[in-house]
Amino acid sequence: MPGISAVIIAFNEEARIGACLESLRDIADEVVVVDSFSTDNTEKVCGRYGTRFIRHEFTGHIEQKNFALAQARNEHILCLDADEVLSPELRKSILEVKSNWSRSGYCFNRLSNYCGKWIRHATWYPSRKTRLVERSKARWEGINPHDHLVLKDGSRPARLKGDLLHYSYASIE
Repeated sequence: MPGISAVIIAFNEEARIGACLESLRDIADEVVVVDSFSTDNTEKVCGRYGTRFIRHEFTGHIEQKNFALAQARNEHILCLDADEVLSPELRKSILEVKSNWSRSGYCFNRLSNYCGKWIRHATWYPSRKTRLVERSKARWEGINPHDHLVLKDGSRPARLKGDLLHYSYASIE
């Protein structure tokens, strides 16, 4: 069974990264957090989960995420943001793929929470994201901060069941 490295970029995410890391238990064989010199307790929270914590100057979302990809030890990569959590159904789907990897990449729906409410309309849902890939066949592209993961071989990602839960903004402020 191939190992999966989860890679996460972070900056001052102490309030949210714990839930992200908790959802990776039994999924990721390695968790790499690339931090842009947080001034809160992000590193302390990550330490409780045994992550590999790397400080790296932030030059843009795409650049930071491609740097994070390069830091992973495994060829199979799960890319998350610190404010995202795997739903139970998505965790199950990823475990099935982990034991039977057959594609260059996999995508799934992202369901966003805004001010305590799940947004299930307009362009917010289903917002399909490719986030589980073979590292050598993927790279982050786009225009900062609107990044997306692209499969270099031109293939289409297979779709997994379950949602990536995105906790965007807790309040209007």
